Amino acid sequence: MTEPHGRSAAHRISQFLRGVQEPLVRRVLVVDDEESIRSALAKFLRTRGYEVTVAENGDDALAAVRTGDRYTLMLCDVRMPGMTGIELVPQVLDIDGDLAVMMLTAVNDAGTATEALASGAMDYLMKPIELKDLEKAIERILHRRALIVEQRNVERLIREEVALRTDELTRERRAVQEMSVAVIDALINAQEAKDVYLRGHSQRVADLAASIASAMSLDDELVEDIRLAGRVHDVGKIGIREAVLNKPGALTPEEFDHVKESVRLSVEILSPLKHIARVLPYIQDHQEHWDGSGYPRGLAGPEIAIGGRILHVADAYDAMTSRRAFREPKQPQEAIEILSTQTGGQFDPDVFQAFKSVVQRRKSLVFIDLESLGA
Repeated sequence: MTEPHGRSAAHRISQFLRGVQEPLVRRVLVVDDEESIRSALAKFLRTRGYEVTVAENGDDALAAVRTGDRYTLMLCDVRMPGMTGIELVPQVLDIDGDLAVMMLTAVNDAGTATEALASGAMDYLMKPIELKDLEKAIERILHRRALIVEQRNVERLIREEVALRTDELTRERRAVQEMSVAVIDALINAQEAKDVYLRGHSQRVADLAASIASAMSLDDELVEDIRLAGRVHDVGKIGIREAVLNKPGALTPEEFDHVKESVRLSVEILSPLKHIARVLPYIQDHQEHWDGSGYPRGLAGPEIAIGGRILHVADAYDAMTSRRAFREPKQPQEAIEILSTQTGGQFDPDVFQAFKSVVQRRKSLVFIDLESLGA
């Protein structure tokens, strides 16, 4: 049985921490321009089990750190010829941010101490140094370093776990959405297959609506949501009587009321699919009119979801330019001219302008393609 994700994550963190534990031999870099001090410190630290490297100036210290040999601690004099200890500290920390730094100074000056700590040092000691005080200070600073390093590693691993789980959830949600939409597509295809005049209607509306949304500079996620809404907006027509859907003449008031039920049915069918809940307002509003004369809620103006406003004009255009049992299809330009008379009535003027530019651009592209074929 696969263990729960939370337990797996905890196990990985535990394994990771075991892998980043401090090595048994801790390496110290001693930086001081006085040879006697370097030697005395190195000798003492070696008796305490530390592996010690010495450097007499800042340049040598940087060279030692740049070799890639990881040091646990740097003991560094503040005042040295050339590069000072305070100038050295930020440079070595840029190379190894986990390095613990303790400053050694002969100057009893609060300003110097503050400057040393501000540069990135964890602590400082005054010369001359009592070796027992030095040992306690080193133990203290290395304990702090270990806690900081462990916390940083745990935080990094948690971030990676969150990113990994987020990716997993995104993939799972996308897979469920695609599966659900595929089922809905099958239902719509079955419905459209019964009526030669409706075949491909939902896909055409989806593509046109997405193009309109893109022309309005809506963000990519919203464009795709509107495309999805277009694909499934007519699923409720499954519940409409075929005799009404395929009627060649005008509908009676009772029949028209029956057709209007398709919007409510679409929302009811899609509502259980929580992962596409964000597109439901677009489907619910796709028969609302800008002037408030639409259905099912009689919304007006900006009360209508932007996706609903876009779907409405795309749906109307495709219906007008598609063959019906009772009429021939309109040509694109004729359809635009007829629909334009309803701008500000049925249609949001801004949406209609974007729709018009999309259709005219498509016509231009078709004309160019035909010209090139003729050539």
